[in-house]
Amino acid sequence: MAKKIMIVDDSKTIRQQVRFTLTKGGYDVVEAEDGADGIVKLGENADIAMIISDVNMPNMNGLEMVEKMKASGSTVPVIMLTTEGAADLIQRAKAAGAKGWLVKPFQPEQLVAAVTKIAG
Repeated sequence: MAKKIMIVDDSKTIRQQVRFTLTKGGYDVVEAEDGADGIVKLGENADIAMIISDVNMPNMNGLEMVEKMKASGSTVPVIMLTTEGAADLIQRAKAAGAKGWLVKPFQPEQLVAAVTKIAG
């Protein structure tokens, strides 16, 4: 059975690109529109193996989502996929438990390699 990966991004285009890339790589994909939606979908899908999340989103950003997940005891690994590259944001994400940081635009091979390394 394919591992389930959740992509959390307010950009429908980015979600579609990531879904296409991961589906080709043999993964199942769940989409969420922001961090708040991501928390709900995580609760609905106990079999999510990994999350790929944007940072800048309305309602709840990616860093807030990762911090909330950590506070609730979640051990689902998260990679941030964002246009942001600021060292303080990367440090905050790592402190909250994020396993990696990829900058958009992403290379499909790089994304699949990161997912394979972390989710298996």
